[in-house]
Amino acid sequence: MPDSAATGARLRAVTDVVASHDDLLQFADPAHPLAALRRGDGIVGIGVAALLTFTGPQRLTDAADAWRRLCADADVVDEVHAPGSGLVAFGTFAFADHSSATSVLIVPELIVGRHDGISWLTRIGPSDAVDSSASAAAAAIGERPRATLAAASLSREGFTEVVGRAVDAIRAGRVEKVVIARDAVASIPHDADRRSLLRELADRYPDCVTFAVDGLLGASPETLVSVHAREASARVLAGSTARGASTADDAAVCAELATSQKDLDEHAFAVRSVLDALHPHVRAITASESPFTLKLPNLWHLATDIEMQLGDGASALDLVAALHPTAAVAGSPRDAALELIAELEPFDRGRYAGPVGWIDYDGDGEWVIALRCARVDDDGTLTAYAGAGIVADSDPDSELAETRLKFRPIAEALR
Repeated sequence: MPDSAATGARLRAVTDVVASHDDLLQFADPAHPLAALRRGDGIVGIGVAALLTFTGPQRLTDAADAWRRLCADADVVDEVHAPGSGLVAFGTFAFADHSSATSVLIVPELIVGRHDGISWLTRIGPSDAVDSSASAAAAAIGERPRATLAAASLSREGFTEVVGRAVDAIRAGRVEKVVIARDAVASIPHDADRRSLLRELADRYPDCVTFAVDGLLGASPETLVSVHAREASARVLAGSTARGASTADDAAVCAELATSQKDLDEHAFAVRSVLDALHPHVRAITASESPFTLKLPNLWHLATDIEMQLGDGASALDLVAALHPTAAVAGSPRDAALELIAELEPFDRGRYAGPVGWIDYDGDGEWVIALRCARVDDDGTLTAYAGAGIVADSDPDSELAETRLKFRPIAEALR
């Protein structure tokens, strides 16, 4: 069950078409932004109309059930019918069952959205008290804070030692693959405009989902699941390498990744875990036989896109509950990998590598894995995370280099 319910009041959500928004991020709260954006489209939330919190092993299924109950009692007027219009909750969930981090669904008081050239404003509140005159105000985004990430729970030497222990466990037959992460910290002014970090991430990584929910912000390349009108899709990323310094070098490293047996094996584990998890909820599923190479500003990834037709009444959160955690962020077999992560990582991942995204009144939504991200506390402490998939022939120094590359989006946003 959720640790706290919404307000207990029946909610009403009214969505109207409005004049085009040029910059959605300017509507976000500088201190507590709520956002999910890709290539300028998406949604930004302001205020809190309802808050639901969850902990423990059933946090995702509890959230799916709680959202169904809230929506069943809600009154929704939506003339837009676009992804992210109507009654919507933003969410972020802890990675581990026994994490100290609280998982949340946040229903904003106002949502500013844009999709395919259509802009809208959604007003949400108690059914007898929605302010039809409420509007969202844009404000210029402040100066970006500057800081340098420093190793936190694990030094570089400590990380390579942990990777070596993970390789030993794999060779001993405990797991086939395990993802080992490390954290890094920096300090920014407590009153810094956090939208400035989101702006940098959105500009540098336009094909990623730039997100901010309850202090967690980042730009994730990996769609856990996207659901619209009973159609669902997912993108699996596993296996990566740094971009080359020249055009020729870049082509060479891309070709090397595409033929790397170590990376292909790691990718196969991740794809298999997604297909197995979604099988009970779909009536048709399509995935390519071989991964393709996905180019990001700092990395090449092996990627597989999966398309599905849903066969039951599952919502986006039901699918998230079935999928999390995938082999791409945990390992394979899943339970054994999670046990090894808890044994080897000397910190709580919190919401890193957990699901983050949004869900609407119809159960549609878009959820990504919280990667290339950082948690920003009220005092300005920023904690970033990066991980690497470890298999039997992993080299600890190479895996350390991979985490440096994955820290780069947050590190560069702070420079």
